[in-house]
This record gives sequence, C-alpha cells and structure tokens, in this order.
Amino acid sequence: MQPLQTENMIQRNIPSTGELIPVIGLGTWQTFDVTEEAYGELQKVLKEFHKGGGSVIDSSPMYGRSEKVVGDISSGMEEADDFFYATKVWVSGKHEGISQMQSSFIKMKRSVMDLIQVHNLLDWKTQLATLRQWKEEGKLRFTGITHYTDSSHEELERIIKSEPVDFVQFNYSIIARNAERRLLDAAADNGVATLINRPFGEGKLFRAVQGKSLPAWAKELGIESWATYFLKYIISHQAVTCVIPATSNPLHLLDNMNAGKGNLPAEEDRKKMLKYLEKR
Repeated sequence: MQPLQTENMIQRNIPSTGELIPVIGLGTWQTFDVTEEAYGELQKVLKEFHKGGGSVIDSSPMYGRSEKVVGDISSGMEEADDFFYATKVWVSGKHEGISQMQSSFIKMKRSVMDLIQVHNLLDWKTQLATLRQWKEEGKLRFTGITHYTDSSHEELERIIKSEPVDFVQFNYSIIARNAERRLLDAAADNGVATLINRPFGEGKLFRAVQGKSLPAWAKELGIESWATYFLKYIISHQAVTCVIPATSNPLHLLDNMNAGKGNLPAEEDRKKMLKYLEKR
C-alpha cells in the first residue's frame, strides 16, 4: 500500500478495489453538531477541504445533527459529488438498523452512500449482514466496522480476519500506539482499509505541548505545527489509509491538510519524533 504523491495530497488505496483516497479526511464529531447560524463557517471548511485535495467526510447518527449538517451544506456545493461520504449504523436490531440507515441517506442527501460502518461494533453481526446486502444492491459502496478504545482492538482484529469488510476504523495517535502492536498489520495483511480516529487524543496532545516549541529538525520533514507533527506520525505508518481529524475551523483544517503533503517521516524519523515528545 504505497502512497501516491499528487499535487495536493498523498493518496492511498482501498485494498478491496484499488480506489485511491486522500490520507487526510474530515471527522464531524461535535464540530458539525451545530445550528444553521454556523453553516457559513462550515461551508468554508468544506470548500478548503476540497480545494486542498480532501474527500473523506466521516459522520454518524451518534453525532447529533452532524449528518444533516453535512448534507445541508454539501448538497448546495458544486463539489458535492467529489466527496467520499462515510457514516455509521449505531443501533441494535435488523429493522432498527435499516430505519436508521435510511434516515442517514435522507439527512446526508445521498442516493448512494460511499461507506457505512457498524459504530462501536453494536450488534455488528446483524448490521454487517444488512450492509453486505445493501452493497450487493448498490445502495452503498463499502462496508466497515469501528471502535475508539484500545480494549476493542483484539475484537476488531478477529472480525477483519474472519469477515469480509472493506474498512476498519479505530483510535491511533503518537501517544496511543496500541494499534501498532497488531491491528494495523492485521488490516494490511487482510486487505482492509483503515480510518483513524482520535488522532489528537481528544485534545490531550495539544495540551501536553502547550507553550512548547517544535524541534529544529521538524522543518526538514515539512512539519511547521504540532498538528502536522501528530498527523504525519500517523500517516507515515504504511497501513494507515486515512486519518479523520475533526474541526470546524478553516485555519485548523488547512493546518491538518498540510500533513498530507510532501515527504513522510521514515522509521528513524518516527522514533525521533516519539522520543522528542516523550521528553516534553
């Protein structure tokens, strides 16, 4: 799964099809759970996201109004069909899952969803069976499973080794590296694309380096901010397909996007990045 360097963004492939997607995506947890008064700023975010080469937008029924906000804003943009729309099913029961997913299509204003994932593995066997059927019927393009805790990694690994899924989403950051033990390699070995959540440890990383300066050698790696530092560490792992930091700030969005451009840290650089951070 070697990266493809484009003018705007490094891309990696979805193993099940070979389709390329940009390594920096956009999460919507909390940041898109807003009222219409905030739509203007979020439209700027989506415009800059598209302009910078981004495409993957990840949402969920769990995220309040986020699905509807994504649909309301993106549907009015010329670039609407350029985005890769991902959401989740987060309920128990077959009919309940179908109803929730139908609602997601309406809220996000999509006739076909790019990716639906079983959120936090809730009733995953039931929901995954529906997802496979919908994929065969052309209602969605890819299936997936998700979680956000280290304790879930073993179960995620078992599922991707035994069930045909296109994507697995989980937590991974420079300070939460449990996924490096087995899960990332398992995804690569079994041809499953990865989406990375909690790349900043829900803000813990920024609090840890507040007032601290970047190392002088960071510029050699194209790193000019802590956000870029944290994200480049993640995407420099070859089994990472796309990382989905959430933001409603256009300037923060641009900073995140910069992590997907230029060269990536080599293994020696990754060790140096980790060692420097541990001294902070």
